[in-house]
Amino acid sequence: MKKGSIKNTRINSEVRREIQAVVMNGIKDPRISPMTSITDARVTADLKYCTVYVSVLGGEDAMRQTLEGLQSASGFIRRELAHTVNLRLTPELTFKPDRSMAYGAHIDSVLNDMKKNGQMGDDEAAGTDADI
Repeated sequence: MKKGSIKNTRINSEVRREIQAVVMNGIKDPRISPMTSITDARVTADLKYCTVYVSVLGGEDAMRQTLEGLQSASGFIRRELAHTVNLRLTPELTFKPDRSMAYGAHIDSVLNDMKKNGQMGDDEAAGTDADI
């Protein structure tokens, strides 16, 4: 199975959706923040491994504790995944932080600062080209 194929994309989507359901409804670990979101899941082409990207609303401490809780519950999550997703193999799960929201907020604040300081004109801020 190719990495960017339609089948791989469907499997990634289904695995992400099912892991999100298990995390929200099935895990009672107090380390896992209630504001946890599974943003992406990437299953390797051989279906043996899955990297799960997690976003947590809160600070770095909440992220660290949530990742520890999820990693300790990975066996349970994997078992539930095996029951709900019909795959030949159930992938081993690795949880990683997804910092894309924080990065996007940082870029937004940098652009706002540039606009306030007059380093960026109105046309550049709006994303339009003044020459057209």
